[in-house]
Amino acid sequence: MENIQLIATTTFGLEAIAKRELMNLGYGDLKVENGKVTFSATEKDIPRTNLWLRTADRVLLKMGEFKALSFEELFNRTRELPWEEWIPEDGNFIVEGKSVDSKLYSISDCQRIVEKAIVEKLKTKYDVEWFPKTGSKYTVEVSLLKDIAVLTIDTSGEGLHKRGYRDRAGDAPIKETLAAAMILLSYWNKDRVLLDPFCGSGTIPIEAAMIGRNIAPGLDRSFVSEQWPRVNKEYWSQARKEAFKAIDNESELHILGCDIDKRSILRARDNAANLGLEDDISFFIKDMRDVDLNNEYGVVISNPPYGERIGEKEEIQQLYKDLGKKFRELDTWSVYIITSEEKFEQLYGKKADRRRKLYNGRIKVDYYQFYGPRPPKK
Repeated sequence: MENIQLIATTTFGLEAIAKRELMNLGYGDLKVENGKVTFSATEKDIPRTNLWLRTADRVLLKMGEFKALSFEELFNRTRELPWEEWIPEDGNFIVEGKSVDSKLYSISDCQRIVEKAIVEKLKTKYDVEWFPKTGSKYTVEVSLLKDIAVLTIDTSGEGLHKRGYRDRAGDAPIKETLAAAMILLSYWNKDRVLLDPFCGSGTIPIEAAMIGRNIAPGLDRSFVSEQWPRVNKEYWSQARKEAFKAIDNESELHILGCDIDKRSILRARDNAANLGLEDDISFFIKDMRDVDLNNEYGVVISNPPYGERIGEKEEIQQLYKDLGKKFRELDTWSVYIITSEEKFEQLYGKKADRRRKLYNGRIKVDYYQFYGPRPPKK
């Protein structure tokens, strides 16, 4: 089977977690750059990585990489690439683009040149002058960074954070990919209690339950490359069968999610039920300050409110103080909080053991990690 190169794109700050995921799936020859991890693969890995990657945004097929200082060079080098091996005669392809610190800075011109080059290349195989574009969708991207052009085709379609279970989201939902990354960056495992005291529509507890049950995050959705003639439909069928077989139905999970807002809890319960995880997560309506907890080596992972308006900001800062007071008393717990509040450690009353810069959408945030002691061996 022919070797190809795939790119797992990520939000800035999550590249190392995506790399670890790929290594755990058995991939090597990994190249990590800002916002992406490039790796060697085969066609069979297009279904597998789309189904299994929890922290990547998309899986792209890398068609080529070269230096481009002129439109002529961009056209000629693009035309040399094997587009005809992937895009059929009726392929509905569009070209998107971006350019950073490059001589070819006009994105619309780059898109036009690349589309023209692809059409010219496809003409050599299909011997036609016009392409109907009525078939499967192919989103080509020309990305220029410091005069280096990378051309790709998106194999995912909708972003990989669209798992398919979140019919109802709250006012400020965290992306599923970021929620999964927060869990994978923590010391939580399926044998420990996990609590999200500001659970909203339930994304963090649900992602934790999927990790605890080893449920492939893409198992409940479709992908654009499923319709590509080049990718054997048997590869998709086989990848899904293997993913279903890998689910852990035996372990007992201890996952809790609470929120003061009744509507959020109802949404969270519905979202968990969409995956059949309603018995694995206990969602309940309660103020974080009133939750009764045992000092049992649990783990808190949460995305609390961020206050922007004056009155709200003061209220939320008090909430952070109360959060710190509660969990300093529960000194065997480990606490992981993501927030844009720069004074969080001061408000919480303790310096984090580790602080990691991430992005929640377009908001720059810090992921504060307070490590409790290791649970005693059973």
